[in-house]
Amino acid sequence: MSEAGHPGHGERCAICRDGEAFGAPLAFAYQPIVDVPARSVFAHEALVRGPNGESAASVLAQVDDRNRYAFDQRCRRDAIAGAARLGMRERLSINFMPNAIYRPSACIQATLRAAHDCGFALDRIMFEITETERVHDVGHLVEIVTEYRRLGFLTALDDFGAGYSGLNLLAAFEPDIVKLDMDLSRALDRRPRSRAIVRSLVRLCDELGITVVAEGVETAGERDALLDAGITLMQGWLFARPAFDALATPAPGAWA
Repeated sequence: MSEAGHPGHGERCAICRDGEAFGAPLAFAYQPIVDVPARSVFAHEALVRGPNGESAASVLAQVDDRNRYAFDQRCRRDAIAGAARLGMRERLSINFMPNAIYRPSACIQATLRAAHDCGFALDRIMFEITETERVHDVGHLVEIVTEYRRLGFLTALDDFGAGYSGLNLLAAFEPDIVKLDMDLSRALDRRPRSRAIVRSLVRLCDELGITVVAEGVETAGERDALLDAGITLMQGWLFARPAFDALATPAPGAWA
C-alpha cells in the first residue's frame, strides 16, 4: 500500500480492470433531468441500486478504500450498458468519485470501451462530480475534468452549495453544468433570501458560461420560483421519481 492506505499504481490497475474486482451485484435506477420550457428530457441520471431495487445505501455500505476504484469503474460500465439496453436517446449522467481516479487517461479506458461496445456516443455522457466527497487535491480534479472535456464528455458539479467546497471549485475549473443542492430548491417560493442567493448564483454561472440545473424539485411553487430565477433545467419528484431499470416519463401535469 502507498500513502493514505491507497494501493500502488500497478496494484490499482489490477483492481480497477473493468470493475471485475467489485463482485457485489448492483443495478441502476434512472431519473430524468428535464428542460421545463421545452417540455423535454435533457438527460437521465444513473442512480446505483441493489439488484432488486434496494437503496443506494445498501450498495455503498459495501464500498471501502480497498474496492473504491473497482466500484467506480463498475458503475460507469454498467450504467452505460443499462442505458443502451433501455434505448436511451438522451444524455446519460453518471456520478463519479474523484478520489477513485489516480491517472485520468488510464482510468477512463474502461469507460471508453463500454461506450464503444454499446454504441453510446461520448458527447451524450455527462460525469457528475459529487461535491460532498472531500476532494483531496483540487489540481488533480482539474486534470480529470480537462481530460474528460478533451474526450468530449460533459462535466457537472453536483450538490453545489453543500458539502466541502463551493465557489473555490468554480475558481479552479469551469464545469459545463452546476447542479444546485436540493436544499436551495426546497420551498424556494416561500424563502425570499434563498431566492436572492439562487438568482445571484444563476447570474454568476451565466457570466462563466455554466448551465445551472436545480435538483430536488417537488412542488409547482418551487418550479415556478426557479423559472423566475432563470433556471430551466430541473430534476425532482415533481417531474418523475427514479425508475428502477427503466426510463421514467415526466408527469404531464408537472410542466409550467
